[in-house]
Amino acid sequence: MENNPIHRLIRHLGKNKNKFKYFKAPGRINLIGGHTDYNDGYVLPIAINRNIAVAAKYRTDNIVEVYSLDFNEKESFNLNETVYNEDSEWINYIQGVVKFLQAKVVKGANHDIKGLDIYIAGNIPSGAGLSSSAALELAVAEAFNSMYNLNFTKQELALISQQAENEFVGVSCGIMDQFISALGEKDNGLFLDCRTLDYSLIKLDFKQLKIVITDTKKKHSLVNSAYNDRISECNKAVKYFNSKLDKPVSKLRDVSIADYQRHKNGLSETIRNRAEHVIFENQRVCKTRDALKNNNLKEVGKNLLESHNSLKNLYEVSSKELDLLVDIASNLDGVYGSRMTGAGFGGSTINLVKESNLKEFEKEISINYKIETGIEPELYILESSEGSTQIKI
Repeated sequence: MENNPIHRLIRHLGKNKNKFKYFKAPGRINLIGGHTDYNDGYVLPIAINRNIAVAAKYRTDNIVEVYSLDFNEKESFNLNETVYNEDSEWINYIQGVVKFLQAKVVKGANHDIKGLDIYIAGNIPSGAGLSSSAALELAVAEAFNSMYNLNFTKQELALISQQAENEFVGVSCGIMDQFISALGEKDNGLFLDCRTLDYSLIKLDFKQLKIVITDTKKKHSLVNSAYNDRISECNKAVKYFNSKLDKPVSKLRDVSIADYQRHKNGLSETIRNRAEHVIFENQRVCKTRDALKNNNLKEVGKNLLESHNSLKNLYEVSSKELDLLVDIASNLDGVYGSRMTGAGFGGSTINLVKESNLKEFEKEISINYKIETGIEPELYILESSEGSTQIKI
């Protein structure tokens, strides 16, 4: 079955296809850097060849009408009346983007934003931790930006999309997902400083290596999970270190390993664990960046496993299913490293697997996971991809 979202949109629109313009934005995997982004830390994501695509056509009124091929649902809203929709969660990501795009348009710049008819299709598994939400936000942002000549940069579109998720949808996510969806490049990872937004592309020399995502099939919902609790716990640690250090501490990014070791005993066990994970995870991201530059895949794999164990034991965002998948993978030949990816509480693991061991990996992980859980895991072999863009047909 055809699963290219652009092709599906074109086929659905049929003879009307040339009346639309087409845009897409990728999902992402985060190679390493779990829960460091909203702590102003470092991350190393990769844009993937799974995406959300939109077909958009001009309207002359202020209505945005959206049809999702995947959900077989139609929703609409007025540009001037963006109200959170309790019954249809997916439309809120679009409403939020449109609301904040309009708010950021330079007054007097003669940008007359009207409505659009939008059709959406995607092939990013929802709830698998591959950031389908950021891809949806960026695809819609690209459409409005291009069609109404708003002249926002890719970085500005990422920030607007993050604001939509923070302030309209209600998820206090960091900038990573939106940033990589906007600015990713094929054959590269992206090392991002989430405070300054300085970034560098890291060449991926993965010629005989495959990125395999293993979906636990246990879905997660960030809005209703402990995600926001972790942010609150990190903020408590920040407040503590701010009282102990003779320098400003606005995020855990400001706390060095030496600072942590010197003052950690004054924290409760839970808050200490959260802080320890973030502070050492930032170091692991930097070590992984350097290992990739030197093509030291053994070191990359070691950092991935350490990251998973920290997310499991200190940050407590793993699950028995994620842990099981990592345990199985870590005992298979040809696996350089494995860790949970995404926010956790369900979702997927990322695995770096030698191409020559791929078939054995797929067989063993599927059999053993099903024996333990009764669930057939979903496996995705992914490649790196470019960021959000318009597609000419």
